[in-house]
Amino acid sequence: MRPDTPADHIAEAERLLRTAARYPEDSEPLLLQAAAHLELAGARERASALYDRLTAAGPERPLLVKALQAANLWEYGHEAEARALIAGIRAAAPADPAPWEIVAETLESHDELEASHSCFTSALTLLLPPGDDEIPYEIQSLLTGRHRVRRLLGLPHDAWDTLADRGHTARAAISLDELHDPKRLWALGSDNPAELRAEIARLRSELGSYRSALSRPFPVAVLHWPEPELTELLAAYPALASEYPTHAAHLTHIESSLRDLASTGTANLGIVTSTVPAYEAFAAAEQSSPTNSDLLPQFTTTLAARGRALPWPPARTAACWCGAGRVYRECHGADRN
Repeated sequence: MRPDTPADHIAEAERLLRTAARYPEDSEPLLLQAAAHLELAGARERASALYDRLTAAGPERPLLVKALQAANLWEYGHEAEARALIAGIRAAAPADPAPWEIVAETLESHDELEASHSCFTSALTLLLPPGDDEIPYEIQSLLTGRHRVRRLLGLPHDAWDTLADRGHTARAAISLDELHDPKRLWALGSDNPAELRAEIARLRSELGSYRSALSRPFPVAVLHWPEPELTELLAAYPALASEYPTHAAHLTHIESSLRDLASTGTANLGIVTSTVPAYEAFAAAEQSSPTNSDLLPQFTTTLAARGRALPWPPARTAACWCGAGRVYRECHGADRN
């Protein structure tokens, strides 16, 4: 159940902190989730202390941690420190979309619309593959955010706005132009009961389009074993050979499974890559044997919930998820339209 009160958020944060202590190899995503719950509970100083703890430990995604901390600091009155962090993140020009999005949305939420627009634009200039009609999943929210800020600024459509709206209308019944219409915000602030009722009815109708996506907090994921890990897994647990006849078959099965899910309209797909020791630790925590193949989907879901999934499909010009060193369109994405 989603926590709805500060006490619920504090309790969930404490649970995540205990889990992080139990699974130190997965502590980073767990601590990030705990910090988010502390922010929602209003315990922003505790959240900032967690971000400091992560930064001191040398996180896998240091700029993401700094972006989250900047957003939190600004919310509880440390604007100068937040601005300094944001300036450093922008100067670093991360290849990860997440820090860009958090920084741009932080600026937007504090009415720094020109700076937010500049941030979204810098991110897309750096990260959007040129001449590729297929928008990488992790880039879509940058396009959407930029479109929203441009509507608030009253700027005319450009090619990226068109691209954002095309990607959005493929998944929803309402266009981004309508969704991001500033007049809708004004209507919600109206003191005319009829206008308010009409706008609330529209929002309820649109919520139905997003309900399934909102109910899924992490990707529908498939487990990927790199070849050395799969070799080690089968040597230690031969009973799993029926699940993985060969490494090539394993890779083919991953791609075909994800395509099948995508063809049925399933969104937010991902791939989690793991190691044998991590799987053994999970089996031990579940008081089961690694030879129990029923653990594999549970293990995959747990890794995805901890933020370990990479979005699928990658951009056609990005590296293939399999780790072979080829771009996706020349590897497992070769026969995609």
